[in-house]
Amino acid sequence: MSQEMNQPTSQQNPSKGPNQSPKSNTNLIFGIIIAALAAIIIYLLIDRNKLSTQNQQMVTTVDSTILDRNTVKGEYDAALARLDDLVSKNTALNKEITDKDGEIAKMKAEVQSIMSKSNASKAELRRAHQLIEELNGKVKGYEERIAELEGENKNLTDANTSLTKERDSTVTANTGLQQKVRLGAVLHASNIRMVPIDLRRGGKKEKETEKAKRVDLLRIYFDIDENRIAENGPKELYLRVSGPDGKLLSNAAYGSGITTTADGASLNYTMVKTVQLQQNQPVKDVTIDWHQDSDYQKGTYAIEIYNDGYKVGSGSVTLH
Repeated sequence: MSQEMNQPTSQQNPSKGPNQSPKSNTNLIFGIIIAALAAIIIYLLIDRNKLSTQNQQMVTTVDSTILDRNTVKGEYDAALARLDDLVSKNTALNKEITDKDGEIAKMKAEVQSIMSKSNASKAELRRAHQLIEELNGKVKGYEERIAELEGENKNLTDANTSLTKERDSTVTANTGLQQKVRLGAVLHASNIRMVPIDLRRGGKKEKETEKAKRVDLLRIYFDIDENRIAENGPKELYLRVSGPDGKLLSNAAYGSGITTTADGASLNYTMVKTVQLQQNQPVKDVTIDWHQDSDYQKGTYAIEIYNDGYKVGSGSVTLH
């Protein structure tokens, strides 16, 4: 009786474990899902921040590249402007630059090639900057060369002024300087006359005329003043005759040619006359005729006489 009473009691208090297991599993699954979602959200936020940072860095890099490219372009334009300004102000420097034109042109072409790229790299911009620095170095060298040329030019101008004054002054026989001796030995022409001649009777009769249509030749007279320094012997005098239009009268068949001035420049002349000089004695009425095939024009004809590369006299005549 006692066992029968205890058995139902045992059936009425079963274990609670099996009835609670489904609820516990559901909570675990929900926790995992929530944790996963949180992780995904955190990952997405972090990734978004990284993308934003990268984009900002890219924008900064692009801005920096654009700034560097504009800076390099400004430096290049400034270097070219300085170079062009120097060349325009100095012809001697222009020749030097022309001689090195290949080197400079190559540098400019490489810089321009880089600057023409809208997406030029940092390395390319650094190369362009380096080339511009080299170009600026050359510009500085040219500036120094200009200063040197200006100094040389001033010295030459001063020397030329001094020599001109010495040539126009009385040069003594005891001068010891070679340049003074040379200038003193230059002949001086005076009493220069140009007479238009009308030839008649087949050239047997001559008559002076001022009528251009009647002129057959121009007869030139001049004297050579005494010179105490020039050596005895033949001396050549080059005559330049210019027409009313300013053009030189020239005909190789009548003795025209080319000589040089004292500074080495070429000088075209109409005719040349050789005179025999005796030291310390003048030569009077040196005469030379100029013939030409074409008619003489109305107006003023000018004559210049040169000796040893220096102009030693001038004159003119007017035809009506």
